[in-house]
Amino acid sequence: MKDVISLAHGEGGELTHRLIEDLFANAFCHHDQLHLDAAVVTCEKKEIAVTTDSFVVKPIFFPGGDIGKLSVAGTVNDLAVSGASPLFLTAGFILEEGFEIRGLKKVVQSMAEEAKHAGVRIIAGDTKVVEKGEADGLFINTTGFGVLGSKKVNGSNVKEGDVVICSGTIGDHGIAIVSAREKLGLLTEVQSDCASLNHMIDRLLSETDGIRIMRDPTRGGLATTLVELCDNLQMTVELQEREIPVKREVEGACDILGFDPLYLANEGKVVIIADATEEERILEILGKDPLGRQARTIGEVTSVDKGKLLLKTPVGTTRRMDRLSGMLLPRIC
Repeated sequence: MKDVISLAHGEGGELTHRLIEDLFANAFCHHDQLHLDAAVVTCEKKEIAVTTDSFVVKPIFFPGGDIGKLSVAGTVNDLAVSGASPLFLTAGFILEEGFEIRGLKKVVQSMAEEAKHAGVRIIAGDTKVVEKGEADGLFINTTGFGVLGSKKVNGSNVKEGDVVICSGTIGDHGIAIVSAREKLGLLTEVQSDCASLNHMIDRLLSETDGIRIMRDPTRGGLATTLVELCDNLQMTVELQEREIPVKREVEGACDILGFDPLYLANEGKVVIIADATEEERILEILGKDPLGRQARTIGEVTSVDKGKLLLKTPVGTTRRMDRLSGMLLPRIC
């Protein structure tokens, strides 16, 4: 195999065959179905959740992960917060001519490891190669499939007094990306929170009954995610700023760079709206998981008729939060 991607890798000939056989099929264990144009799988007769996502993160490798791990974890999390148990993923790769094969191998191996950790299979994919300068190394598109359980999470039964819980510190991924992109040595200790949350979420759903709705606060951060929920469900949420967990390093970086951590992307957090009677149990379950040990209750639903997100500051003032306006950090996922 050559050391870098060439246009011939996308032409469907011998180099394409070698790329698929030696790299993708080996990593994802699919030598048995290489003669097919589609994967054949068996699925239980249940409701199916389907999601699709594209990943263009820059840089491709960053503290705490890479585009491969991110593509699997991000897709898995979209399914999990919808109440589905993720089962299968597909992966499409857009490669730029000249991209190093060793870099691609590292990304693919990262995907395989994260898929194994999450308990999902990457069952199908596609590879296209474009001329040098027509892409930025590597883009990945995924589709994920999962089976819905008996407990629905759609937010239709949200009520006043429900609590808002965040599974951990916010803004880690956004600061890790900008630090790596801009080579800000001062901030290199901040690691992305990129992780698959499905096992933790499965435990929440199986061991509690009061979860109304869940979201993963990725692009636009915690604030934009909650603004959208408030708007869609016509509820008002009041957050307690002092209760929102932010790492000291992230807070310091935000002060230097002029960012608001509430609007920074996360790739390993879940925000939950739940019945207040289940608050203690949810925090207990989250606290037993390495990915949820810093979980906190950060606010509550104060009404179900106005569609606003409010932030109560430590000095007692209250301000309304809006969606992220403009471009804060492009290409963070």
